[in-house]
Amino acid sequence: MEDKKQVLYELITDKSYRPMRFKELAVLLMVPKAEREELKQTLDALIHEGKITVDTMSRYRAADADKKTGLFHGTSRGFGFVSVEGEKEDYFIPEEETKGALNGDTVRILVQEEKSLGKRAQGRVLEIVEHGTKQIVGTYQKGKSFGFVIPDNQKFAYDVFIPKGKTAGAVEGHKVLVELTDYGDEKKNPEGEIVKVIGHINDPGVDVLSVVYAYGIPLEYPEAVYTQTERVPEEVAKEQMEGRLDLRGLLTITIDGEDAKDLDDAITLNSKGDHWELGVHIADVSEYVKEGSALDREAYKRGTSVYLVDRVIPMLPHRLSNGICSLNAGCDRLALSCLMEIDKKGNVVGHRIAETVINVDYRMTYTSVKKIIEDHDEEECASYKELVPMLLQMDELAGILREKRRKRGSIDFDFPECKIIVDGAGNPLEIKPYERDRATKLIEDFMLIANETVAEDYYWQELPFIYRTHENPDAEKIQKLGIFINNFGYSIHIGQDEIHPKELQKLLEKVDGTAEEPMIARLCLRSMKQAKYTDYCDGHFGLAAKYYCHFTSPIRRYPDLQIHRIIKENLRGKLDEKHISHYRGILPEAAKQASQTERRADEAEREVEKLKKVEYMSKKLGEVFEGVISGVTSWGMYVELPNTVEGMVRLSEMDDDYYIFDEAGYQLIGEHTRRTYKLGQKVKVEIVATDKALKTIEMLLV
Repeated sequence: MEDKKQVLYELITDKSYRPMRFKELAVLLMVPKAEREELKQTLDALIHEGKITVDTMSRYRAADADKKTGLFHGTSRGFGFVSVEGEKEDYFIPEEETKGALNGDTVRILVQEEKSLGKRAQGRVLEIVEHGTKQIVGTYQKGKSFGFVIPDNQKFAYDVFIPKGKTAGAVEGHKVLVELTDYGDEKKNPEGEIVKVIGHINDPGVDVLSVVYAYGIPLEYPEAVYTQTERVPEEVAKEQMEGRLDLRGLLTITIDGEDAKDLDDAITLNSKGDHWELGVHIADVSEYVKEGSALDREAYKRGTSVYLVDRVIPMLPHRLSNGICSLNAGCDRLALSCLMEIDKKGNVVGHRIAETVINVDYRMTYTSVKKIIEDHDEEECASYKELVPMLLQMDELAGILREKRRKRGSIDFDFPECKIIVDGAGNPLEIKPYERDRATKLIEDFMLIANETVAEDYYWQELPFIYRTHENPDAEKIQKLGIFINNFGYSIHIGQDEIHPKELQKLLEKVDGTAEEPMIARLCLRSMKQAKYTDYCDGHFGLAAKYYCHFTSPIRRYPDLQIHRIIKENLRGKLDEKHISHYRGILPEAAKQASQTERRADEAEREVEKLKKVEYMSKKLGEVFEGVISGVTSWGMYVELPNTVEGMVRLSEMDDDYYIFDEAGYQLIGEHTRRTYKLGQKVKVEIVATDKALKTIEMLLV
């Protein structure tokens, strides 16, 4: 009996076999009909011992085969989804099967229905392993003897009960931060205590502050950080310059936006015969932020500076980011420089990474540089007569580097970003697309080549390092893209389930200027994965680069600061086995933390942007705009206006026909008129409603 049980158990749990019903097992094991009762008893014994189970389709499986642990993503409508690490598709969890799970909880689920055509796999929550949300931000509403908070996050599907005495003096309409003390269950709402009153919902700036608190972005620095910051000198001491390469004699400039205050990169360029000498000089922040110090611990925790519409929450205190670390014109500054020899074809034929001392001659703006290199503005050229020859050479070299990247397949998604102009109270006055020009691209090109050069250098030295990795897209998404673009007469070559970035680049070049360009460009972007930080070099798909890192912004990004330390220890001959072992131990977690804080910053920035766009468009009710369909769903379509504002035209409001959602074609088709609305199509819309709480803009077709 025991032998038979073992054979059966190994067969059922063997992953090379699909789950089987009783009859299929009997046939596979060639068990005669007369002996099948014994087989049934053996199977029942295995079920009794908890080694196997039977699913809803009467198939035998390993006891844990249908149980998975993952992250619960809630929705405002009660149901949710669970993402399991290593699996591409989420599991749908109906509202009655969530077991009270809240957005961000780690849960254990039982898979009840496998994925089928056009339908997700479905499961139910067995247990909440760990609660992921400790605090929430919302609006306080007062009851007779208690209060409750309506969460800002629509994915948090329950109001939070606030007992008497736990309100921190909040009144009706206050935005508050709540510490959850009881997570509730299917029958009882969560309970909490107000730990901070952010301000009244109508007070200026409270909307942005609410987003900051909701994402857990630190505003204040610990006292130890301020204490350490006070000891940081305002000027570079002479002894700090000793042993460094002195580059103060080079004509050096910074190029940034008008309102930038943390200047962490400067550039120099000289033409020498058949090659250029390009210097990319980066603020040596690691000289002032030592590993393990209070400043370092806080920078690690923050991971990145956060750029919101009306404020910046810096990774480092202003005394450093705008002071001693900022490459301000006319000041001696410590730098880590990547000095590259580049031939006329854009190849880096030699380079040196060195600790340096620099002194910036001119603090230039993108606007001014554009006037010189693109517009050839006489007045601007006269104002910067000394710089004009170097700027024109920089423009020439940047163009060569850009073309070299293009030839190897680097993908350039030139979607316009937006610039939101606000008044002193944070009210949006204007929203306009922020277009890239040759001045902004020039800096991008030089930073990219420096990042690639440094990454390749340290890859071949086989030293611990943090890389910027962009993985190849999922084969399934690329296959779907290939099928879709075939409808428009385009194709992409996919080899062995992989695609070369050059194929996507060629596709974007083919559709450039066509009616379907916005649609296909968006679908290409959606088919790609997010870039992340890793302690291994796996290449950057979007840039078609084998080696890539972030070296150029240590004032605002922790990974840059981290690799500066490694580079400096290596340059000083201190990167011995002990230090190498130390870095190999800490870098995987540092890369993970940097990726997570980057995502957090990106999401907060998008939330604030959406807030301000809704606020701005609330003054445009009744106005008509021309836009482009940017998304098509089963409940309607999204339309993007030229100023980058996006709104929704609901299917229920399209009353000229009954429209059917064609998922494969990303379009809506009228059942009677056969009228179609597809991704990338131009339409005219009227702004009919806005909701600041939901951050939505409602539109009607006109």
